[in-house]
Amino acid sequence: MTSFDTQIAQALQNLSIEALNPMQIAYLEQSELHKHTVLLSNTGSGKTLAFLLPLWKNLQKDVKGVQAIIIVPSRELAIQIDDVLRKIGTGFKATLCYGGHKREIEENNLIEAPSVIIGTPGRLADHIRRHNFDPRTIHTLIIDEFDKSLELGFVDEMQLIIESMPSIENILLTSATEAVEIPDFIGLKDEKRIDFIDKNEKSEEQLSIYTVASEEKDKIETLFLLLCQIGSRPTIIFCNHRDAVERVNSLLLEKGIYSVFYHGGMEQYERDTAMCKFRNGTSLILVTTDLASRGLDIAHIRNIIHYHLPLSEEVFTHRNGRTARMDRSGNVFVLFSEEEELPSYITNVASEYASSKEYTLPEKPVWSTLYISHGKKDKINKIDIVGFLTNICQLKKEDIGLIEVKDFTSFVAIRKSKMSMVLELSKDKRIKNKKAKMAIAK
Repeated sequence: MTSFDTQIAQALQNLSIEALNPMQIAYLEQSELHKHTVLLSNTGSGKTLAFLLPLWKNLQKDVKGVQAIIIVPSRELAIQIDDVLRKIGTGFKATLCYGGHKREIEENNLIEAPSVIIGTPGRLADHIRRHNFDPRTIHTLIIDEFDKSLELGFVDEMQLIIESMPSIENILLTSATEAVEIPDFIGLKDEKRIDFIDKNEKSEEQLSIYTVASEEKDKIETLFLLLCQIGSRPTIIFCNHRDAVERVNSLLLEKGIYSVFYHGGMEQYERDTAMCKFRNGTSLILVTTDLASRGLDIAHIRNIIHYHLPLSEEVFTHRNGRTARMDRSGNVFVLFSEEEELPSYITNVASEYASSKEYTLPEKPVWSTLYISHGKKDKINKIDIVGFLTNICQLKKEDIGLIEVKDFTSFVAIRKSKMSMVLELSKDKRIKNKKAKMAIAK
């Protein structure tokens, strides 16, 4: 076993993964033979780990300057990649660059050049224009979800970034679709295409698709009754517009169904809070735009609801890709009114759902989310938080759910029946010798 094989084994252990899957093995092998690669694989198949392992092997400890750049279409995907990179335990410094928080924080992190920069096109281009890092030392370019990153509005920024990096040797583009033509400025030459897209990824046994007819043009009542029928299972509701997301969320709350909403117009803290609440079970219902249809690491989604009809077959596919993952089953519900015509790609696969006007509200979640005003940059980690909650707040481990530690904040799922006790016992107490504000996350 080589030293890198040993490193991979340790990385898998850190990630609680038993073994690499065939796609990851294929890319690991091909990365040794080909400098330029296009990796196509379904959403949720493990592309992030697939490209981080060869990247790790190519990084050198004794080299100063940025060695690799990973370009992504969204801040959430950037955070997710950074999280996996940290868990692997490479020992190399990585810096996140994306809109939604202060550029000055990133500028400070770039003073001592990291080995890896992970970021969105707009913010990366901004740093390059300001000469906040030297792109001439970068030898590896990874564009994750390249079809999204190359959409209209990103192309100019992408071209600026890539043309500023004259030393690029290794290029990897990843995607879950073959829908986009790759422009010449990317610089691919004699690239190897690794195609693991499973055209029949969602079998009939895994994914059940239903149409749900609404008597009214406004489908909120139909949505409410459907949610009451399918019960307390993790569910994503997709709308086509931000204002519709907030309206649907508000109406569901008025009707006694607890949900959270998520879209690109929210501040980063608001988005982090909503997503943490959904992941940790504080809310089992997420109302969102197509921003949440790709790139986000959200496990075990049972139901997808298309409150608005998807604008294309590709959008329909990516929304549905949030469920029936990792051999689990899932349901898709397409709501439509009498005035709407179902696209052919939906009517060909859908069966009608037998809805009822009798309802019982779904059971309320048993978790609540605790906000803590410290995070990674304050040298706070999950172990510190668990220790504080068990020793100071007298919680048992089964009263503590998912913990997410961000740069300057942390979120913890606390059994709802214990939250008042936690807030009382944590007053004026210090966590790792730091006084922290703790409150129910809003």
